Amino acid sequence: MVTFGAAELLTLERRWSPERLAPYRAACHGDLAAAVALYRWNAEISAALGTTIGHVEVLLRNALHEELTAWSLRRYGEPAWYLDPGGVLSDEGRRDVVKARSRATRDGRLETPGRVVAELNLGFWRFLLATRYDGSLWRGCLHRAVAGQRRRTVHAAVSRLHEARNRMAHHEPMFNRPVADLRQSAVEVAGWLCPVTRDWIDAGCRLLPLLADRPRAVLPQPRH
Repeated sequence: MVTFGAAELLTLERRWSPERLAPYRAACHGDLAAAVALYRWNAEISAALGTTIGHVEVLLRNALHEELTAWSLRRYGEPAWYLDPGGVLSDEGRRDVVKARSRATRDGRLETPGRVVAELNLGFWRFLLATRYDGSLWRGCLHRAVAGQRRRTVHAAVSRLHEARNRMAHHEPMFNRPVADLRQSAVEVAGWLCPVTRDWIDAGCRLLPLLADRPRAVLPQPRH
């Protein structure tokens, strides 16, 4: 392992910025070497959690897409639910679909439902689980994707994952977040959707071994 002296550590702090490293320094009682080690470890746990959430995102969107397709075909005779034949989507939802269709067909690619769905981000799917769609999409079809679960329970869990993913996308600290609980939420959501896929995601998640290898200088992991 490469050892960094005081001068190299100060260079790293300048390059990452003192402001960015401040939470890490605080968690390590001002020790810059420990803070830099914590910064690296934070990146590792973020990558592990991000991979797990990413798997759940794909599982979620495919499950909801499947139910929406069947519902739209039954109700409107149109399987492409994102065309919103019944005018169910909000203005924001329709704008998201327009952007997704544009991205799906860039470079002259043929539009397919799979390509459109892949371009709709986790925030879109989270929004479809919100209160405003309780009497339409949730009761009409989405509840079938997570049989036995209440809409607000599913929405709350997906919201936690979405917020965590956005935080990680901006390279914000996760060492001071309840990442073990977030991992559990991800596995739980996956189980509501497909137990087989849940087991695959759970088995491949690298987060727990990383948490066990937490740098000793770090303050205890928070929990809800």
